[in-house]
Amino acid sequence: MNEKKWYLLLVMLLVSSLILVACGGEATEEPVAQPTEEIAEEPTEEVMEPTEEPMEEPTEEPAEEPTEEPAEEPTEEPAEEPTAEPTEIPILTECEEGDERLVIWADDTRSELLLDLNDAFFEEYGVCLEIAQLGFGDIRDRMTIAAPAGEGPDLFIGAHDWLGELVINGVVQPMDRSVFEGQFLEVALDACTYNGELYCMPYAIENVALIYNPELVPEPPQTWDEVREISAELEEAGEVEYGYIIQQNDPYHFFPIMTAFGGYVFGRDETGYNAEDVGIDSEGSIAAAQWLDQMVQDGHTPQGLDFDTMHATFEAGDAAMMITGPWALPRLDESGIPYEVATIPAGTEEAKPFLGVQGFFINAFSEQQLLAEVFLTEFVATEEVMQQLFEAGGRPVALLSVFEAIDDPRIAAFAAAGETGLPMPAIPAMSAVWTAWGNAEQLVVTQEEEPEPAFTNAAEQIRTAIEESEG
Repeated sequence: MNEKKWYLLLVMLLVSSLILVACGGEATEEPVAQPTEEIAEEPTEEVMEPTEEPMEEPTEEPAEEPTEEPAEEPTEEPAEEPTAEPTEIPILTECEEGDERLVIWADDTRSELLLDLNDAFFEEYGVCLEIAQLGFGDIRDRMTIAAPAGEGPDLFIGAHDWLGELVINGVVQPMDRSVFEGQFLEVALDACTYNGELYCMPYAIENVALIYNPELVPEPPQTWDEVREISAELEEAGEVEYGYIIQQNDPYHFFPIMTAFGGYVFGRDETGYNAEDVGIDSEGSIAAAQWLDQMVQDGHTPQGLDFDTMHATFEAGDAAMMITGPWALPRLDESGIPYEVATIPAGTEEAKPFLGVQGFFINAFSEQQLLAEVFLTEFVATEEVMQQLFEAGGRPVALLSVFEAIDDPRIAAFAAAGETGLPMPAIPAMSAVWTAWGNAEQLVVTQEEEPEPAFTNAAEQIRTAIEESEG
C-alpha cells in the first residue's frame, strides 16, 4: 500500500474515533446548592395590634382587639379578614324599586339598630335607608376598592385609626367640626381628626383599665411601685401565684405602663402625631421596660401569656391584677371571679392608655353627602340612638349627655381610666411600629435581652421602616 493510501486510512480512523466520542452519553452537571443566608430568629409570637379586644388592629388587635398582631387591637369580635374574592354583601332593607336611597355599610352590631331608623327617615325625607351588613374588618378594604369605582356606600362605620389609609386613598369626605363641638367628647373628635380635618362623627370610645381581684387587693394601687409591693406581699403570703400579669408581645397593653414612666410612641405637635419623633427608645419607654424586667426577675410576672392564658390565670385566682378592656367583661362575669375596674396606676406621671374610637364616615365619592350629614346630625346624634349604641356595643359613647349619664359602674370606671388617654395614632407610620415594638417587649419578658438594647434596637428598626416606606 503506498504512502498516500496509508495517510488516507489514518485520517479516516481519526475522524471515526472523534464521532464515537461525540455520540457518547452527555455529561450532566449536578445543580450547585445556592448558599442560604441564615435569618436571625425573631420572637415567634405575632404582635398584638391591638385578640378579641379593641375595635379592630393596634389599627391593623388595637383592633377589634389588639391581638398578637395590637395593631387593628382592636371590638366585640376579632375583625374578619377580607376574603380573596369578596362575597355578595347582604342587604337588610327592603327598598321599593325607584326609591331614592341612602346606602350605609355597617357591621352586625350596628346594622339592625340603623335599620330601625328607616321608617322615620323615609317619612321625613322620602329616602330609603339601604343597610348593608359586612364584617367590621371587611369594610375598610372594600371601601378603598368600591368607592373610587362608584360602588361604595354613602356612609359607613369604621375605626378612627383607619384614617391614614382612607385619607391617602381619598375615599372619605371631611366634615364641619363646629357642628359637633360641645356635643361630643373632645378626645373623640380629636381621634376622628386627621391633618386638621374632621373625617368622622364619633359614637363609641374604648380603652383599657386595671382589673384587680378585691378579695386579694382591697384597694387598687395608685402607682406601679405599689403594684410591685402588693405583688411581693401576696406571693410571700401564699395567697396568689403572681401579683401582676401581662400579655407577652402585646405593646397595646404595655403602652399605658410606658406612658406612666414618660414614654411614648410618636411625639405630637399642632398637627397631630409626628412620625419623625419616635419615642420607643426614649428615657421613659426604657424606664417602663426596666420596671417590667424587674417584675419578671422577681417572679411577680410570668412569661409566655397570651390573651386567653392571661385571662385564665386571673379567672383561676392565680393572679391579682392585669390590664384589659371592656371586651373582657362578659368573660369575667361568666367566670365568677370577683373583680373591680380601676384607673391604671401612675409612674412618674399619669398613665395614658390608647383610645380607640368608632365613628361614621362619609364617602368622598358619594352624591348624597349632604343627605348623609343630615342623617347623622338629626337621626344618629340623639340621646336615644346613642344610648342604644351603648347598650349594643358595651362601650362608652362619645355623645356627652349619654357619656355623663353612664350608670354601669364598671363602664364608668373604664371611661374614667380613659380620661387621660391618647388616640391611637392613625398616621401611616404606625404600621411600622407594632412588630418591632412588640418584639422588644417580648425579649424583655423572656429575659433574652436587656431593656435598653431591646428598645433601642426596636426604635432603629421603626425609623428605618418609616424611611423606607417614605422613600
